[in-house]
Amino acid sequence: MFSIAARAYSIRARGIFCAFLWAMAGAESWAQTPEPPLLQPFAGAPEGAPPAPWRVVGLPGNKVPLLAPDITPLDGQSVLRLRSDKSYGTVSHAVPPGAGARFLQWRWRLDQPLAATNLRRKDGDDAALKVCALFDLPLEKIPFVERNLLRLARRVSGEALPGATLCYVWDTTLPTGTLLANAYTGRVRLHILASGSDALGQWHGQRRDLQADFLASFGDETDTVPPLLAIVLGADSDNTGSASLGFVKDLLLMKQ
Repeated sequence: MFSIAARAYSIRARGIFCAFLWAMAGAESWAQTPEPPLLQPFAGAPEGAPPAPWRVVGLPGNKVPLLAPDITPLDGQSVLRLRSDKSYGTVSHAVPPGAGARFLQWRWRLDQPLAATNLRRKDGDDAALKVCALFDLPLEKIPFVERNLLRLARRVSGEALPGATLCYVWDTTLPTGTLLANAYTGRVRLHILASGSDALGQWHGQRRDLQADFLASFGDETDTVPPLLAIVLGADSDNTGSASLGFVKDLLLMKQ
């Protein structure tokens, strides 16, 4: 009788142990499930308009022809194409509140650069490729005149325009590493990451610390980094009346 009871106990214990292992395996599998990306990927998206929640944004009043960013196959992968011709356009993706993201990485490729750009002048303020981060800088941190201009721009455009925008640009003339304010507004600061016509038609990877770059660009106004509102990709050629062609892929927004 003792052996029968012991055997029954052993079988029961073994069953409990197996159930425990199964539960632990399930818990481990659950714990390792990757979080959904903060930005909707382009890879795997069908040709045509960028996948939601990406949205195309032009200038207020449609005074300039709208560049229409689209998804196209290239090198065996779906990528974002930015093709401008005397036009302006961006594609914007909101960042969830409290995302806590700090790093942005992507790969970009320029096939046709712009001619005669000069980002220090309004008549030369065009970019063949730009990747921008929009920050919710409080109005009280913004100089008085620009604060009122921003309020006016928000009313006219109907958009919740950010208090601070940091744009990484592939330029034609300025040296890599140049930091400067946009020719139209100090609410946008530019960081030249690539320059000239070298290495056209090739993919180049970038990884940026958004917090460090924000403070390098807007440290004259604040010593803290405000919440990130959105990531915007774009191109424009309306001021120079020229044309460009570029692509972006593998865009990731990460905490570390």
